[in-house]
Amino acid sequence: MLVPAPTYCGHHATPESFVTDTAASPHVFDVDQTNFEAEVIQASLDTPVLVDFWATWCGPCKTLGPMLDKLAAEYNGAFRLAKVDVDANQELAAMFGIRSIPTVMLVKDGQIADGFAGALPEGQLREFLSRHVQPGEADGTPEAAAAPAETPEQAIGRLQQAIAAEPDKGELKLELAVALVQAGQSDAAEAELDALPANLATDSRAVRLRSQLDLARTLQHAPTLAELQQRVQANAEDWAAHDLLGVRLLLGDDPAAGLDQFLHMLKHARDWNDGVAKKRLLAAFNTLDDAELVGRYRRRMASLLF
Repeated sequence: MLVPAPTYCGHHATPESFVTDTAASPHVFDVDQTNFEAEVIQASLDTPVLVDFWATWCGPCKTLGPMLDKLAAEYNGAFRLAKVDVDANQELAAMFGIRSIPTVMLVKDGQIADGFAGALPEGQLREFLSRHVQPGEADGTPEAAAAPAETPEQAIGRLQQAIAAEPDKGELKLELAVALVQAGQSDAAEAELDALPANLATDSRAVRLRSQLDLARTLQHAPTLAELQQRVQANAEDWAAHDLLGVRLLLGDDPAAGLDQFLHMLKHARDWNDGVAKKRLLAAFNTLDDAELVGRYRRRMASLLF
């Protein structure tokens, strides 16, 4: 059930020709208040729906829109992309509390599952989608399965070519730093971050990457995940193993399990290694973009501290 929010309002720049070609893809469609319930809320019970709130006068929308269209085609029905023109649908935008555009929300199983504001680079978009859907999972056809997600190494090559063509485009360098971190190339990622222009050096993604790099440095000579798990099982008070295991899980495929390790340390060995458990949790909160996960663990941390 959507709760009305204050009416959307935006700054209208000079309109330019900007029309989304929704007819070009069966997975992309326009939506308004008359069909939103059926085409988004009800439809999301079967297939996730990504809702793109945009406007013709919005410059960043012109960057984000084509990338979303491309990914919708690549995912081949694993999710559907609904386009909402906020000027034509101000009441619908207000119902979602849209304050700036572009804003994107993922609706899954009839509920808002995730979202973001602003024009993310393609690497961040793929990361966002990968948390909820996989390319081709909707129909399982060979054609759908033949479009795997871009690997970090592929992204690095693509971005290096793009930077060579547009060396002054700082956004590409930030996206390259993201790909380098994902590929485990910490030194190269840090070099890219250090070279960012001032307006991007304080970007939330850059801050998050620096936190990830600080955590990743602790793993340079660390045992493997399996070895750390064996150490913890053999000695429940091996806090060094708990610490490194938490970092590995956090930066790997199970961040919640990593946070659990740090909470366990905070509960049973709060002062170990100069209170590193608390420091790890705070650093972790800066690296994660899952607001719900961060909020849940912040509350658990607070309950242990206070």
